[in-house]
Amino acid sequence: MSDGELSRDLGLYSAVTLSMGAMIGGGIFVLPAVGYKKAGPAIIVAYLLAGLIVLPNALSKAEMATAMPEDGGTYIYIDRAMGPLFGTIAGIGVWFSLVFKSAFALVGLGAYLLLLVSIPATLVKVVALVLGVIVILLNIVGTEKSGQVQGVLVTFVVLVLGAYVVGGVVPSDSVQYTPFVTRGIGGIATATAFVFVSYAGIGEVASVAEEITDPGRNIPRAMLISIGVMMVIYTAVVGVIVGIVPADTLIHGGPDGGTSLTPMADSAEMVFGGVGVTVVAITAVLALTSMANAGVLGTSRFLLAMSRDSLLPDQVGRINHRFLTPVNAVLVTGGVLLALIAFVPVVNLAKLASAFLILVFSLENLSVIVFREADVDFYNPDFRSPGYPAVQILGVVGGVILIIQMGLISIIGAVGISVGSVAWYLAYARPRTDRRGVLATYFDRVPDLLEPLDEAPTSSKQEED
Repeated sequence: MSDGELSRDLGLYSAVTLSMGAMIGGGIFVLPAVGYKKAGPAIIVAYLLAGLIVLPNALSKAEMATAMPEDGGTYIYIDRAMGPLFGTIAGIGVWFSLVFKSAFALVGLGAYLLLLVSIPATLVKVVALVLGVIVILLNIVGTEKSGQVQGVLVTFVVLVLGAYVVGGVVPSDSVQYTPFVTRGIGGIATATAFVFVSYAGIGEVASVAEEITDPGRNIPRAMLISIGVMMVIYTAVVGVIVGIVPADTLIHGGPDGGTSLTPMADSAEMVFGGVGVTVVAITAVLALTSMANAGVLGTSRFLLAMSRDSLLPDQVGRINHRFLTPVNAVLVTGGVLLALIAFVPVVNLAKLASAFLILVFSLENLSVIVFREADVDFYNPDFRSPGYPAVQILGVVGGVILIIQMGLISIIGAVGISVGSVAWYLAYARPRTDRRGVLATYFDRVPDLLEPLDEAPTSSKQEED
């Protein structure tokens, strides 16, 4: 195997756990209480709706991944469909957004670590940095080892969450579900937009397509299995939380009277008994570590793919001949991750980045339409999204609705990421690439396609004369 090739070490199980690991984290251990404040008990519906809105993107991404089984995922699809300018915006923007998400996962360990050990609050960030270094090292020494660790972590977390749901059914109080809709339809829509980021990791498996065995079969299966399982887990776990934890605790049980940052731990003793808080806290730490690991593994491949296409320096995408991993891309991603943990209020910035992820999900749905309608030779996917193009159009419409619900600050964050990406493209990437997207070449062909139609009436008239 040459220095420029990656090793296909991830089977179906590893691919499923990678995708699920990128989703299990803050979305279930931190966000339910914040979402409850926005929608009341109807937060249960919000999690289900968010999954349904992500589903068209999962189908679109699965189709494109089997046609282009290359590392880079989202970047590759949008770049090939719409050209290097949009590719640069998507690549840098999604990388930026998901690194924030990984940093948020590690910083989010703090609230649960305090339930396990008595340490000064100042050391919580130090622990997050240490875990960040471990995650970086795992991704450097090999995808197979990282995938194995991911599989163990996710399996344990899913088993505990399943036990939590089963154990929480009995103590749940039906009174706490009424009134169910306390903030109206608008509250449900806002909560749906807010918890949407819980499913943002669905694309991680496509980002490492070159390292998955039999990608034509395993990628679609992994994505659909993972999102299906996560929709069930999210809905069931949040349903138990709402049924057990008093509303006042969810809304005012956190630091300084704010929303609770440990909603599962608030009900753990009722579900698991005296060791409940410890069990949930350990599970949360493992889940958030898993989420960060999947984030570094997937996002570093965006840099690898962009380097191959000359949108980033060649050194960024160099494959280490010993570990067969893009070490420099991992180090760049890891360095930014550690800097964010150390110096930036990640929780706030993660919210700013979330709108960009929704925007990119919509662009991916459009990319499938571009590839299908342009009918290019290289686009021959092993898996085709059912319900085309209605499914993709619904995905775009749902994404637009969610972005509107997220508010002005999140939209400004998405615009800011886009402007920065355009500036990088114009300053560095544009002089180094002359590629064009399928959309541009399709529009070039339109006059030729229409010409016979324009001439047809004239020819007919001449024949009559």
